[in-house]
Amino acid sequence: MKKLVTIIALIIILPSYQIMAQGNNKAKFEKYKPGYYQNFILKDVNAVKEKQNPEKSVIKFEMDQSGMDLPNNLDAYSDNNYWHFDPTSQGNTGTCWCFSTTSFYESEEYRLFKKEVKISEMFTVYWEYVEKAKGYVASRGTSVFDEGSEANAVNRIYKKYGVVPRSVYDGLKDGREYYSHAEMAKEMKTYLTSVKKTNAWNEDEVVSTIKSILNHNMGVPPTQFTYEGNNYTPVSFLNDYLKLNIDDYVDVLSYMQKPYWQQVEYEVNDNWWHSEDYYNVPLNDFMKVVNYAIENGYTITVGGDVSEAGFSRETNVALVPDFDIPSEFINDNARQFRFSNKTTTDDHGMHMVGYYKDKNGKMWYLIKDSSSGSRNVGPESSIFGYYFFSEEYMKLKIMDILVHKDAFKSYLKKFK
Repeated sequence: MKKLVTIIALIIILPSYQIMAQGNNKAKFEKYKPGYYQNFILKDVNAVKEKQNPEKSVIKFEMDQSGMDLPNNLDAYSDNNYWHFDPTSQGNTGTCWCFSTTSFYESEEYRLFKKEVKISEMFTVYWEYVEKAKGYVASRGTSVFDEGSEANAVNRIYKKYGVVPRSVYDGLKDGREYYSHAEMAKEMKTYLTSVKKTNAWNEDEVVSTIKSILNHNMGVPPTQFTYEGNNYTPVSFLNDYLKLNIDDYVDVLSYMQKPYWQQVEYEVNDNWWHSEDYYNVPLNDFMKVVNYAIENGYTITVGGDVSEAGFSRETNVALVPDFDIPSEFINDNARQFRFSNKTTTDDHGMHMVGYYKDKNGKMWYLIKDSSSGSRNVGPESSIFGYYFFSEEYMKLKIMDILVHKDAFKSYLKKFK
């Protein structure tokens, strides 16, 4: 009887127990948040590690420009500040050669045809990587494959592959605001290293693989597109819309290791295809070309060294301090000496868009830049993305320029 009572009681209680067990409790998915372990225990562990192995601070020896009267404001250049789009960031890429030269051609388009066209940098970069891959195969792995190149690479790519507006192809994926090519470049170089190790020199296969990596990271470049209601290919856009004659542009170089008054090779890694198109002139003539061009309405792509004691990321001004070399001693020999001992290096490409002549007749140059260094002043500053080069800095540290041939025509007849 006792057992029967117990069974009856369980029969009565069990449904209510099941109801309680299967109540209205809620469940949810929640993103993991760091807790006590991360916020206190690990923080303490890491703090002790940092004390035991402190990071060494990098101390840079540089010119103190505080208190100097410097023309580092856009107002000083307002009378001679030629049309250009606002500075555009190259992000985490080594593509200054393309950003500076693309900006140059945008200004040329406006100078010649009064058209404001934002041109895609990454369309050019994409095809330059493809050309580098071809060069790597042709040279059996001795050609340089990296992010850098030279201004006249843009000319070469334009003539072969054409041009597209940035609105058609910007090369940004996955919601990125800034470009970042470090991982992409690493992947391509790792692949090409394996090609070299295995002697797998099949150009079609190599190019196909490189394109696959580029497509994944940058997107597939267009072969046809519509712009302002008309259909174009990249080549027809260059020829029929922009109407820029790429053969009208010349590279001018000044160094002593090759003969002056000849077209020579610029012997730097970024000239990976060994272009010998550079018109090599003495330094005084080089500066005359620069000043004639900028004073007569031409903008210029410039390339050279930006890692100097007189190059300030606080004032955005580039000077040559007298503890480096007094300005009166800057000549061909001083310039070549620094290039030969690698204290002048082929660092960076930029776009000269204006000038200012101070009360002493000294030239200053307004430089539009795509790198992060010119942006340390902050986006609220009017000089965000600009540098200001002194005449001495240009003379000593800028090695080559790209300019319209009309600014160089008086010199062309001197070349053999």
